Amino acid sequence: MASAEFLFDFASPNAYLAHRVLPQIEARTGVKFTYTPVLLGGLFKLTGNQAPMIAFSGIPNKLAYEMTELRRFIARHRLNAFQMNPFFPVNTLLLMRAAVAAEMDGVLPQYAEAGFHHMWEAPKKMDDPAIAAGALASSGLDAERLLARAKEDDVKAKLMANTEAAAKRGAFGIPTFFVGEEIYFGKNTLRDVEDALAA
Repeated sequence: MASAEFLFDFASPNAYLAHRVLPQIEARTGVKFTYTPVLLGGLFKLTGNQAPMIAFSGIPNKLAYEMTELRRFIARHRLNAFQMNPFFPVNTLLLMRAAVAAEMDGVLPQYAEAGFHHMWEAPKKMDDPAIAAGALASSGLDAERLLARAKEDDVKAKLMANTEAAAKRGAFGIPTFFVGEEIYFGKNTLRDVEDALAA
């Protein structure tokens, strides 16, 4: 059976939308996705990429289309809990380091669910450590431990290594998916990802 991997960063609304669709693909294919924390800002620096709002700032029609496509995806998958974070863009360095800590502690699935919820369903300024701590604790996580671990060298090094490895494998943005070693970028490739898993 093919392996399936989801490279994510809470900074991306498209990563949230993909996160909400992946369980449906898992149910249909019987394949479980491995979640890999990657720092989107670091990935941009490594690959020379930019956020769409910067890259296409001089192309209003392109930015308008991006929002149209976002609305279509939300409608297609009935993701009505989505809310645009009023503090966007949010610096997710602390959150993504804590995601690595959560992975090391064996609680990444719960942490990912909480992180996406507090970024894109009940949106908060999650780059404020006090707000992040309260949000994560309200979701039943040991926020104090995870945020403390996020400052430790082994956690920092692992997030950096994940991000560098992603770039070497061909990733340039988030969300990115791998089926085996085949790469797919963007939430609109999820149909292709599912086809590859089904094959």
